[in-house]
Amino acid sequence: MANELADCVKKALDEYFKVLDGQPPHAIYDMVLGCIEEPLLEYILHKVGGNQSKAAEILGLNRNTLRKKMAQYGLS
Repeated sequence: MANELADCVKKALDEYFKVLDGQPPHAIYDMVLGCIEEPLLEYILHKVGGNQSKAAEILGLNRNTLRKKMAQYGLS
């Protein structure tokens, strides 16, 4: 499963660099994390019925960190 996720990221990055068409890349790390983190949080929160303690445990995050990230992405 992890290999499938890694392959998806690699394919997306290949496309990103094609679209750049020679322009210098910028802030790729933040861009990739932003693209992945929000849907990941949404998915896990949905799976646990909004239970932040369970979501934090599954994600391996402190509950306060999860809340901070939820606020960052406007998730409730």
